[in-house]
Amino acid sequence: MRESRVCMECANARDLDSMLKTDYAKGRGRMKLCSLAAAVGVSLALAMGLSACQNVQGFSQPSLVRVIDASFIAPAVNIFVENTLFAGNVGEGFVSGYGTVSPSLNAPVKVTEAQGGTALVTAAVTLNAGAQHSVFLTDNGASPTQYIVTVLEDAQTAAASGHSEFRFLNQAPRTGALDVYMVPAGTTLANTIPLCTDLAVGATCGYVSFASQTVTMVIVPTGQTTPKFTSTPLALTGGEVRTVVIVDSQLTSDPPVSVVIAKDVD
Repeated sequence: MRESRVCMECANARDLDSMLKTDYAKGRGRMKLCSLAAAVGVSLALAMGLSACQNVQGFSQPSLVRVIDASFIAPAVNIFVENTLFAGNVGEGFVSGYGTVSPSLNAPVKVTEAQGGTALVTAAVTLNAGAQHSVFLTDNGASPTQYIVTVLEDAQTAAASGHSEFRFLNQAPRTGALDVYMVPAGTTLANTIPLCTDLAVGATCGYVSFASQTVTMVIVPTGQTTPKFTSTPLALTGGEVRTVVIVDSQLTSDPPVSVVIAKDVD
């Protein structure tokens, strides 16, 4: 590509010189303004095209990554992605902002104790160029030594006008499979259709789009009507995209589950 464009630039330079000589021979002494503009424009376009081609060939989009700690069993932790510290001395409920790393098919993720640096879990994950990802730290709800790293690709585009989009990740092993409702203001649970049904532990539901309004998030065991979690009213105005991680409560049986809500797009 470079050799052919350089040759074309040389040819245009010769054409420019020829036009100058022709005009001078006719007694004008200088090139017509329109001829000069055309010749310079062609040469400039070629030069800019060559530069752009080189930039595209040498450019690689980074991968955007955030980390979410959804493990109440884990101690305070440090979370590293590609050997870069993304979160230090954090606990359950922590959601970082997005940072950039190089895209990779086997990006190393390591979670260590904040005090002492003992490794709790490691993983190799795929991080795609130009995409946004969430790295979740979760556990199995029983053993204090068994942790799970889950990576999901996040939405990058706002929800449609007048709509909101939510994604749900069930990490509540003690509670089991769940149904998730968004109950509009002035409506009862009995009259509401669930957004997600039979959401198994470790499974993801969404992104689910619905008309924006004030809603209350209600989470119940699959097939039941007694809530395990009820949120405060959520005033949704349109365009919001959210990820909700559902986890077992650490200290209470009422409610037996809690949620971590991360903002994907505003």
